[in-house]
Amino acid sequence: FIFTTYNCYFEKEENMGLKGKLTVAMEAKCGGHSIHNIIHTNTHHVPTISRVINEFEIHEGETIKIGSVVSWNYNDAGQKKFMKQVVEAIDPHQKLSRWKIIEGDVLDIYSSFTIVTCFEPQWSIWTIEYEKKTEDTPEPLTQLGLLIDMSKDIESHLLKN
Repeated sequence: FIFTTYNCYFEKEENMGLKGKLTVAMEAKCGGHSIHNIIHTNTHHVPTISRVINEFEIHEGETIKIGSVVSWNYNDAGQKKFMKQVVEAIDPHQKLSRWKIIEGDVLDIYSSFTIVTCFEPQWSIWTIEYEKKTEDTPEPLTQLGLLIDMSKDIESHLLKN
């Protein structure tokens, strides 16, 4: 289904079985490349900018390079959650990166969970590729909402400065 609000475009694509993909494209008034810059080169500032993210840590590698292992502590409906990710791919020309979750709360209900970010001059695009553990597992709309909230927080911060 397609859902539009807050200058967003939302699309749900379900593959066969338990696999699926959710994508949201958000208009970026500050420019998608500015949001990309915060997330990829000034990632350590995200916890002070966003009300969703509490902590960011690099475990292996450098700030957002292929093979880097990073973790995030975040708030989900008032509960503190954790995720550890490996950066699988980066395309600096398209401002695209692929983050695979390798540890954390989200893997309690999903067999696999990957976040793909892409930033264009006027858009920030977030895609979640996932595989449910069971058919009763909900779509990861809550997790997509957290990414939208983080993106809005970063945009608000950039528009103030």
